Amino acid sequence: MQLKIMPKKKHFSAGRVPLILFLCQMISALDVPLDLVQPPTITQQSPKDYIIDPRENIVIQCEAKGKPPPSFSWTRNGTHFDIDKDPLVTMKPGSGTLVINIMSEGKAETYEGVYQCTARNERGAAISNNIVVRPSRSPLWTKERLEPITLRNGQSLVLPCRPPIGLPPAIIFWMDNSFQRLPQSERVSQGLNGDLYFSNVLPEDTREDYICYARFNHTQTIQQKQPISLKVISVDELNDTIAANLNDTEFYGAKPSKERPPTFLTPEGNESLKEELRGNVLSLECIAEGLPTPIIYWIKEDGTLPVNRTFYQNFKKTLQITQVSEADSGNYQCIAKNTLGAVHHTISVTVKAAPYWISAPQNLVLSPGENGTLICRANGNPKPRIGWLTNGVPVEIAPDDPSRKIDGDTIIFSNVQERSSAVYQCNASNEYGYLLANAFVNVLAEPPRILTSANILYQVIANRPALLDCAFFGSPLPTIEWFKGTKGSALHEDIYVLHDNGTLEIPVAQKDSTGTYTCVARNKLGMAKNEVHLEIKDPTRIIKQPEYAVVQRGSKVSFECKVKHDNTLIPTIMWLKDNGELPNDERFSVDKDHLVVTDVSDDDGGMYTCAANTTLDSVSASAVLRVVDVPNPPFDLELTNQLDKSVQLTWTPGDDNNSPITKFIIEYEDAMHEAGIWHHQAEVSGTQTTAQLTLSPYVNYSFRVMAENSIGRSVPSEASEQYLTKAAEPDQNPMTVEGLGTEPDNLVITWKPLNGFESNGPGLQYKVSWRQKDGDDEWTSVVVANVSKYIVSGTPTFVPYLIKVQALNDVGFAPEPAAVMGHSGEDLPMVAPGNVRVNVVNSTLAEVHWDPVPLKSVRGHLQGYRIYYWKAQSSSKRNRRHIEKKILTFQGNKTHGMLPGLQPYSHYVLNVRVVNGKGEGPASTDRGFHTPEGVPSAPSSLKIVNPTLDSLTLEWDPPSHPNGVLTEYTLRYQPINSTHELGPLVDLKIPANKTRWTLNHLNFSTRYKFYFYAQTSVGSGSQITEEAITTVDEVRAVNPRISNLTAAAAETYANISWEYEGPEHVKFYVEYGVAGTMASRQVDIATQGWFIGLMCAVALLILILLIVCFIRRNKGGKYPVKEKEDAHADPEIQPMKEDDGTFGEYSDAEDHKPLKKGSRTPSDRTVKKEDSDDSLVDYGEGVNGQFNEDGSFIGQYSGKKEKEPAEGNESSEAPSPVNAMNSFV
Repeated sequence: MQLKIMPKKKHFSAGRVPLILFLCQMISALDVPLDLVQPPTITQQSPKDYIIDPRENIVIQCEAKGKPPPSFSWTRNGTHFDIDKDPLVTMKPGSGTLVINIMSEGKAETYEGVYQCTARNERGAAISNNIVVRPSRSPLWTKERLEPITLRNGQSLVLPCRPPIGLPPAIIFWMDNSFQRLPQSERVSQGLNGDLYFSNVLPEDTREDYICYARFNHTQTIQQKQPISLKVISVDELNDTIAANLNDTEFYGAKPSKERPPTFLTPEGNESLKEELRGNVLSLECIAEGLPTPIIYWIKEDGTLPVNRTFYQNFKKTLQITQVSEADSGNYQCIAKNTLGAVHHTISVTVKAAPYWISAPQNLVLSPGENGTLICRANGNPKPRIGWLTNGVPVEIAPDDPSRKIDGDTIIFSNVQERSSAVYQCNASNEYGYLLANAFVNVLAEPPRILTSANILYQVIANRPALLDCAFFGSPLPTIEWFKGTKGSALHEDIYVLHDNGTLEIPVAQKDSTGTYTCVARNKLGMAKNEVHLEIKDPTRIIKQPEYAVVQRGSKVSFECKVKHDNTLIPTIMWLKDNGELPNDERFSVDKDHLVVTDVSDDDGGMYTCAANTTLDSVSASAVLRVVDVPNPPFDLELTNQLDKSVQLTWTPGDDNNSPITKFIIEYEDAMHEAGIWHHQAEVSGTQTTAQLTLSPYVNYSFRVMAENSIGRSVPSEASEQYLTKAAEPDQNPMTVEGLGTEPDNLVITWKPLNGFESNGPGLQYKVSWRQKDGDDEWTSVVVANVSKYIVSGTPTFVPYLIKVQALNDVGFAPEPAAVMGHSGEDLPMVAPGNVRVNVVNSTLAEVHWDPVPLKSVRGHLQGYRIYYWKAQSSSKRNRRHIEKKILTFQGNKTHGMLPGLQPYSHYVLNVRVVNGKGEGPASTDRGFHTPEGVPSAPSSLKIVNPTLDSLTLEWDPPSHPNGVLTEYTLRYQPINSTHELGPLVDLKIPANKTRWTLNHLNFSTRYKFYFYAQTSVGSGSQITEEAITTVDEVRAVNPRISNLTAAAAETYANISWEYEGPEHVKFYVEYGVAGTMASRQVDIATQGWFIGLMCAVALLILILLIVCFIRRNKGGKYPVKEKEDAHADPEIQPMKEDDGTFGEYSDAEDHKPLKKGSRTPSDRTVKKEDSDDSLVDYGEGVNGQFNEDGSFIGQYSGKKEKEPAEGNESSEAPSPVNAMNSFV
């Protein structure tokens, strides 16, 4: 059976090309194990064309493998090379590689020739390629005398290089004596042959050191040609030279080189041929001369140039096509063109081909009796010849083998036996080269073996292909099956792909693909298997990608990159800039998720990439950083078109720093009048670089320009040159001209002077003119210096004047100004307003009327009227006192006004005066008026004194502002219960002459809220409020006595009953406890039956002791509880706190309610009645009973008449000496 290691023909998407390459690599690596008998195989050899360095030993490689290990022999130039006879030649042990020691003695040229290696063992012989060994050569240039070259400007020139022929060919370049490369351009360039071509020469081409260098890379040597001297002279220089050497009759003069159409310097003629071998680089060259310098264009006739393989070199003078093929054959046309014409050259390209493989023969491993074929197919141009050899001998003269049949490029084997094993060579050759391939036929009988290591762990990213290797060998060719798990069935190609080399492919691996896979190989001689393991990992993903950023230069930028990955993989995060490493700069800092760049500079702009790599996959994300800033300032400011009143400013913009310039701002400085101060001149669009500026006369201008973009404004440019404009008469007059007298007999004329920029010339002065408006007087004028005011004296009081102020300088006057009106100085008004009347609107507002004064008596600008008013006396108390006068001013020519904010029930006096710019006139006659009564203010104070059991006394002070005659007081009050609810409201009228009042028959220990206000005949005033509490009930308990106390305990509660003799409506408190225990609400056993019984017995004992105690202390009489409380009052006693350990309430109702855990006396110490009318709550004032440390009960009682809530701060109870005290209410 044939073992031919080739994959099946399967259809793959473009995305699986890397997978195909991987499989091909695996297949080519699949081989016969070296522990099995096999013919030799050449594994390494020197190249066919082997150029050696003559300064080093010659090493000709030949390595081979086989079983048994092969022996090696060599031929040189077709005959046996006996290495034993040459002491300089040795063969490496276990190898066929030759080492020729020429460094000690001998020459490399002695060992030039064609070498071939043969590797042989008992199964056959393999041969190497013919290896042509040649030493490299770097010959010197031949000595030659180079004459200096002199050319006229514009002529063409070719400087020949003609380097010596070396091996390999030299690399040519032109330099000067300083080893600086000569500049090349469309006019001057180097051809493929090394010559230097000038389309036309210029004077700057003159030099004496045009040197052609040849570099031989193999020997690392550089040879140089003799320098060439070139002098390019202009027509004038040429005529001078001719004139100096010829007679006048012989001299006609040289003419300059005329412009000319292109002609080709290389190649010559209109057509040429070019032949190139398949796979090489096709280089076509056209260099033309002409004036002006021609431009080269390329086209392919009847076709287009291949897009991805076409390149232009040497300023488009060289066309290169890489990986050329037969399809690139055809006619290529180069076109040289300038303004005077064009020239064409056609290059006919033929692509030939050395032999290349279509199907190289592959090794055959056959078992005895099997059939097989060796196929050797090659192509080329011309078609290659196919020849077969066996064990290095042409098959025609090799020993005959009955199992072999040759059919052209195919050898057919049938019923092979062990003697059929051999190595066959296929030779495909044509005139351009040859191909030689070795392929053995090895006849073996071997059971299957798995070549892949056992228990390999494959780790694959989810949703990607998984390839599980199962390299195998066997003869006959084994069949391969794959299984998943320990008891799985064979995997089939509906989900999996089974390759002929044994590889199992899972096209899209998922999490459930994880597991153990078994590869089984079988043939008729046996079976072998191997297990591998597959783990599927989550893909690495970038969940937060860096984002495009625009930042200003000098600021900070941060890029974020958050990566999510499989927990078992450790990613490596790397940041790149423009696909390279980050700059080695401390401004760049990287932490877990961020790249931070501080003090950003222009060079920091670019693309930043976050790359996350694990051992299985890699992802990346990129973002662009654009560094912006305010523009650089403009430069090269230039003034042109300089006229008297305009100039053109031109500038060159600075760098916009990645943010387009939106506008330019132009400023000017007047060095003559305001040196160092810059003023705004104009703004232009950011696309402009010139501006036409309007100028003023007699200004020494300097200009500067600033550029502005979206980031901000640049610093100013350097100032331009200064430009002084000619002087001219002023073109404007002073502004804000005013005339206003400061005294009754003057007129002060003021104006805003022109600045130096507005003066338009030297000698700035002002012509001031004035006359009375209503008179027939002529204008009076005076010329003053550059000041801002002029005073006219002796004017009548407050007369209107017409005023003009005109500017002038040494050149002339400004245009005639317009007249403005002013007034001479004011005087105080002469007349008081008359007929003053007052209309009282209400108790706080009055309206005043008056007659206006004659305008002539005002003697100035009427500003308004002013009312003086004051409170003369109180209508209620009739006591005169001085009141500060108040003033209200009413603008303009008003004849009435309102006086707000008056005091009710008061007497006011007022007068009215007229006001002008100078001051007030005389006052009118005083006019008095009364304001009516109003409502009073709130009483000044309210306090409650002498609280008793059922009464409270109120004291107050009258309102500070009665605003009339008080008629009475109103008192309203209502009780407030313990929940802060308000009771019914009681109204009480009190005479106005009272300042004290007692309320009787109030409830004891009750809080009351009081509302108190005064009244006049107009109504009620504001109220004042207060709260107070009556004292506690003082009824004494009369001989209280408890007897017949019984207690019955149930599972969750206790029922206690007793007999009572004493006052009615008292509260009972029952306290119980167990010595040494915590509060019952903190002990879980309180709900146990045995515990309840024990507590009942203790309570019964306590009650018996209590009765005995009462009897002994009272001796049959009444016990004054109140007196005892007073006698034992302890100022340190504080109310019991919420967490004092008290138990819940207790009731003797018939429903036998259980004990309520956690119920306590309210926080304000008020005990409420609950559930039953005869509850103990009805008879007590507070929890006064206590337990002693031994658990004995001590109780005190006080009766009360009504079941009213007690004020929290009025009651008190002694704290328990034992924290574990429980109280039932």
